[in-house]
Amino acid sequence: MIFENTGLEKFKADLNRLDELMEDYGLERHGQWDYERVTYDRRFDLKEGTYYLRVQGYAVEGDVGAHKAVIQLMAPVIGKHYYPHGIEYGENEHFPKSLLSQCEKILSDVKENVEKVAL
Repeated sequence: MIFENTGLEKFKADLNRLDELMEDYGLERHGQWDYERVTYDRRFDLKEGTYYLRVQGYAVEGDVGAHKAVIQLMAPVIGKHYYPHGIEYGENEHFPKSLLSQCEKILSDVKENVEKVAL
């Protein structure tokens, strides 16, 4: 499921500042990158299953691997993890309302702080 109209997709920011900012909200990049793209994930373990809030972006300047890049953020998504297949983002997935509210709050806070460091 895509979180539409969060406003995050309007922003570009320095990769290192994004790494620090996203970590404050439990969104971690770990090893999920290539030279042009980044993915920040936050895992939620609920009785209904395991879910991931994901904020992605791509380099419009520089190189992610060198830690010198300007990242264009994309619309955030949430998905449910199914072992061993992976994460499903489909419209037919059920997402608990409390989880969606929590994610919307996180994304609102992230946006507020990304605005401060945006290029």
